[in-house]
Amino acid sequence: MTSTPRPSILVLSLLGATTGMLSGLFGIGGGVVLVPMLVMILGFQQRLAAGTSVAAILPAAVVGGIGYAVQGNVDWIAAALLAAGIIVGAQIGSFLLSRVPTGFLRWMFMAFLLGVVISLWFVVPQRDASIEITVLSGALLVVTGLITGVLSGLLGVGGGVVVVPILMFFFGASDLVAKGTSLIMLIPGSLSGTIGNARRRNVDLRAAVALGISAAVLSPLGSVIATHIPPFWSNVAFSLLLAFILGQMFFKELRKKR
Repeated sequence: MTSTPRPSILVLSLLGATTGMLSGLFGIGGGVVLVPMLVMILGFQQRLAAGTSVAAILPAAVVGGIGYAVQGNVDWIAAALLAAGIIVGAQIGSFLLSRVPTGFLRWMFMAFLLGVVISLWFVVPQRDASIEITVLSGALLVVTGLITGVLSGLLGVGGGVVVVPILMFFFGASDLVAKGTSLIMLIPGSLSGTIGNARRRNVDLRAAVALGISAAVLSPLGSVIATHIPPFWSNVAFSLLLAFILGQMFFKELRKKR
């Protein structure tokens, strides 16, 4: 097994606090930021970083999700349908993590992020919009959760970065409902993925606990701030975050080819 880095609790807490704020603001869990930070700053091996991120997401998702729920910004039926898919998908993703080369998947994911970044500037959800649950939309929500769970297990991205824009653009949710529903969905997904990663020794539980606790402290603050940001500017901020993530992933892939 690859030796586990032993960063200080202070450093882990600072990274966790950053993750928690982003989690609350954007409903993304924070894994898209946490994984590259663990790899580039703390020297974690990619698989260990991905597994640790999935575990660390749990406390922030619980606390942030409660923050959105208290304000009435969670669609519980949609969250349950997404969770049904993500629980299975997270197990598949964690199983494939040690077996599948993820290079092609990363390029596909980057293409998806690029499309989301562009669309966020042209499609602004209404704050009073809601998700219409039908047999077809319910089935598509389960499929969305399944795909999200696989990506979460493989890339450690948490899933919110996939689910939030999909809920807004394809299911008609407001930005706040999309974020709150995403965080609630991440709870069973994180549990499922962490169990699978722990069995395969792809998670640093010490680091995950420190990251998760500090993330949970700031996650509710982020959810409160989100309600005071107009939908357009929320989209702008989200698109800039995704563009940063996309740039990091793109240049990392280019360096690998040199």
